Formats: sequence, structure tokens, C-alpha cells
Amino acid sequence: MSSKPQSYYVPAQSSWPIVGAIALFLVALGAGLTVQTMSDGGSASVFSKVVLGSGFLFLLYMLAGWLSNVISESMSGLYSDQIARSFRQGMSWFIFSEVMFFGAFFGALFYARMISVPWLGGADNNLMTHEVLWPAFDAVWPLTTTPSGVTTTAMSWQGIPLSNTIILLLSSITLHMAHVSLERNKRMALIVWLEITIVLAGFFLYYQAVEYIHAYQDLGLTLQSGVYGNTFFLLTGFHGLHVFLGSIFLIVLLGRIAKDHFTPKDHFAFQAGSWYWHFVDVVWLCLFVFVYVL
Repeated sequence: MSSKPQSYYVPAQSSWPIVGAIALFLVALGAGLTVQTMSDGGSASVFSKVVLGSGFLFLLYMLAGWLSNVISESMSGLYSDQIARSFRQGMSWFIFSEVMFFGAFFGALFYARMISVPWLGGADNNLMTHEVLWPAFDAVWPLTTTPSGVTTTAMSWQGIPLSNTIILLLSSITLHMAHVSLERNKRMALIVWLEITIVLAGFFLYYQAVEYIHAYQDLGLTLQSGVYGNTFFLLTGFHGLHVFLGSIFLIVLLGRIAKDHFTPKDHFAFQAGSWYWHFVDVVWLCLFVFVYVL
């Protein structure tokens, strides 16, 4: 690898931004058509599925091509220390945006629990509102009865949720051990610890799928189960999506390690993946406490 230049590297013009814009447009269009069709009581049309699938394929193509260019530029020694700092700043801001993303959903959960539910129950001298809007309403959380009278069962924190919490905590430990092994230039230990982390991520996703099946088939807990069902599936679903994306991140890192792309002193991509994974684990701990336990 050649020495790093001191000037700021300006890459050549790229078509990847426009490809990414087209991909996101197709994803948004396909998702909108699918939701509209399903809200009318029907199933998703072939056209909406094709549009949505094409969007995701374009998105994967863009990510693979663009990141491949970035890796090639990095391995060619084109990046200066200033660019390395900009990468760290960019990843930090990205994680901050993810904090705000989940903060909005947690805010909706807290608003429903701490403000809306007591208000509907007649708190703060709102007895008239309680009698008019929902006379039979019981101001307890979780809300297992919808205004239409559909009753569901709340998801217990024991069983799969507790197991998944242990799995994610173990994955943070194994990823940290992989990072330590990289800094100590212990290649075999690095590979083993990272592979264990990926396997644990796979177990988490599998058990979350089992949990969703159990919720739909046995508990009657769906997205239509009032505010409790909405907040439960939105928070856990988006977190599961982040675990899936983080798993892809870790698999890519494993492939780069196989090609010997990292050194004990120069491995920001691995650091970025580690930051992201630990963030996902912290979000799950908050989910476990506020969605499942309390």
C-alpha cells in the first residue's frame, strides 16, 4: 500500500448517486402501491411487487458498486488523514441520525403510555372525555383491547425476548474480542470471533421470526392490535431490520479480512461496523426494558 497523500482526495464523477436515487424512488413507489392495495383488502399486485423488488435490487447494486469503489480507493492509498477523520465524523453523524430515528418511536411509545392512556382513562379531570370516547376503557399498559373490542395477548419478556437479549449481549462481547484480536494482529482469533458474532446475529433474526409467528398465530398480536401492536411491531421490526443490515456489514468485513485489507493501525471500516453493532445492541436493551418488561 502506498503512502497516504497529504492533499484532500477528490474522487472522479460517479453515476452511483443517481442510481441510488432511482433505487429509492422505486422502493418508495413499490411500497406505496403495495400498502395501498393491501389497505383496500386485496393482496399486493404483481406490478407493485416487481417495482418494489426492482428497487431493492437497484439499491443493492448501488451499494455494492459504490462501496467497491471506496475500498479500491482506500487500498490504493488515495485517502489522507483528513479523509480518515471525515469518515469518522460521517459515521458518528449517521449513528446520531439513527438515535434520533429510534428516539421518535420511543417518544411515540412514551406519549401513548404516559399521556394518552391516562387521559383516555379520565386522569386530570377528563372524566367526561373518558365517558364519551371510550366508557369501558381500562387505563393500563399494555393495551390488549382495541376500541373495536378485539382482544389480544401481550408478549411476555421471558422466553424468546430474554434469549435474544442474551444473544445480542454475547455478540457485542465476541465482536469486541474480534476487535482486540485485530489490534493485536491475531488473524485467526479475529476470524473466529467475527464468525461467532455473525452466527449469533443469525440466531437472533431466526428467533425474532419465530416470535412474530407466535404473536400472529397464538397471541392474536398484529399490526392491527391498536397502539400496543403498532408500537411493538414498529420498534422491534425496525430493530430487526438494523440487525439484518448490521449482519451484512459484518459479513462484508469478514470478506475483507479474508483479503487482508486491515492492519492493526488502519481498520476504520471494522471500527465503523463495531460502532454500528454496539449501537444496535444498546437499542435492543432499551426495547427489552420499555417494550417487553415495563
